[in-house]
Amino acid sequence: MEGMEIIIILTAILQSIGVSLGVGSSTLAITNFFVAIADGEIDANERRMMGIVYIVLRVAMVIIALTTALLSIIQYSIHGMSFVSPFIISFWLLIAVLYINAVLMTKHLMPSNFGPSLQASTWYTMGVLMALSSVGTIGFSLPQFILAYGAVIFLAISLVNGMMAYLQAKRDPQAM
Repeated sequence: MEGMEIIIILTAILQSIGVSLGVGSSTLAITNFFVAIADGEIDANERRMMGIVYIVLRVAMVIIALTTALLSIIQYSIHGMSFVSPFIISFWLLIAVLYINAVLMTKHLMPSNFGPSLQASTWYTMGVLMALSSVGTIGFSLPQFILAYGAVIFLAISLVNGMMAYLQAKRDPQAM
């Protein structure tokens, strides 16, 4: 096995670990969020645990950005522009959404009824893309991806906001 092959394989493994870490941490983040808001107040312990999960999410984001950049540079140097495909564009789009949404949420510019849903749906979509890639099923067009991703975002927003409304109604039955 050549040195470049080893670098590609190790980078792809690290990228996969980053995506797995992000999907799992995203699941914990949204779960912690629901538990924390269930009583209407986020206490210090809940805030501390959520902070730790957010650090893990950011570590995953850095791993994914660095490994995807390295893999993209290597593949571009080998294949040129023929390397660019709807899969690659979609993957980079998801990375951009993760970063932009994280910054907007951190600066409190993204409403809480959209930000967590967008982040979770983006992580899960990235996980699905990695799974599709591992079985060689990446023959979709960019419009197909955008439609599917939009549907996932809509579903996530509906589920998260539905859960938030349920928790609020459970906490304050007179609000209904």
